[in-house]
Amino acid sequence: MEILSALISIEVIIPLILSGCGLIMISSLSLRNSMAGGNPYGAPLKQFQFIGLGLTLMIMLLGLPTSTLRKYSFRLFVITIIFLVLTLIPGIGVEVNGARRWLNLPGFRFQPVELMLLAVPLLMAKRLTDDEVMKNRTDIHTFITPTMMIALINAGILLLQPNLGSTIIIAAICFVMHIERRGWKYPLWGIVLGAAAVAVLIWIAPYRMRRLTAFLDPWSDPSNAGFQIIQGLVAFANGSVTGVGIGRGLQEERYLPEAESDYIFPAIGEEFGLIGTMTLIALYALWTWRAYYIYRDAKTPFTKCLALGLTASVIFPMFVNVAGVTKLMPLTGIPMPFISAGGSAMIFMWAKVGILLRIKMESKFETVKKVKKKQ
Repeated sequence: MEILSALISIEVIIPLILSGCGLIMISSLSLRNSMAGGNPYGAPLKQFQFIGLGLTLMIMLLGLPTSTLRKYSFRLFVITIIFLVLTLIPGIGVEVNGARRWLNLPGFRFQPVELMLLAVPLLMAKRLTDDEVMKNRTDIHTFITPTMMIALINAGILLLQPNLGSTIIIAAICFVMHIERRGWKYPLWGIVLGAAAVAVLIWIAPYRMRRLTAFLDPWSDPSNAGFQIIQGLVAFANGSVTGVGIGRGLQEERYLPEAESDYIFPAIGEEFGLIGTMTLIALYALWTWRAYYIYRDAKTPFTKCLALGLTASVIFPMFVNVAGVTKLMPLTGIPMPFISAGGSAMIFMWAKVGILLRIKMESKFETVKKVKKKQ
């Protein structure tokens, strides 16, 4: 009964609505692309399968005690590190547009960084709340290990792919979880040093400099570096307040790159207008509010810290995606949670929902126990 109640909660319904919106947009694009000889049902059917796999994993994790997740968190982290390293090996890792971020698995390409966005909150929560490890440590020692150590291990591998966007998101998750347990003092210094490191990485990489230049003035190179940004803004402008209507988007059909993945938010803006995009933002805000209550009501330091990390690993990518396509920050190629096409992100986003629901259930169990004891 508790599981059924969890499955019909707002924490599940909102991601289902978001996934449905993404499926509609992918179907819309697929149908138009089929006029040029493509399969009109291939992409939406694949996305539907990914949603199904994600829901299955969510249900499985809903029945798994958080103590088990805590026990195996380090092993999961190590396995994910191995997967990330494999992406860098020619013949094993798959190179797309100059980046090695994928592994070929039967049926789809697996992006290990999406699993890392689940493994990092689990390991950080375990280490930060391990009394045996932390009781004699100073704040600076705790910041160096585990917080900086986990962030730097990931950075060392992800920057070789290269994947600066995910590097920043993982570091942000580590810092937020550290702040929850140990305060702001050292993370603030980490942010300053991290910003300086990002500036250096942008300066020494020509393609990152081109992205930064395109962000500052996309019209200086409208047919090359600034093309994506300009076409995204034009899509929003075409959509205006109410949108041009489903299946009628001109930008996403002819000009908008990666309309089914990284740029799906402008595609939605064109077809559904400002009303559609603001509705999506409101849904993310409502989901975050519900996740906050799970965090607030968690009964153990581990589950409280974990709930915060998992929520951050969903909301941070959303902010980065929206900020990138609306020209509030440089583009990073981060997908829109629950909406963008792709298997790895979809499956592990639903896994995070399952763990959050498990934390919520365990909190209720503890509350009921306390009430019975008082009686």
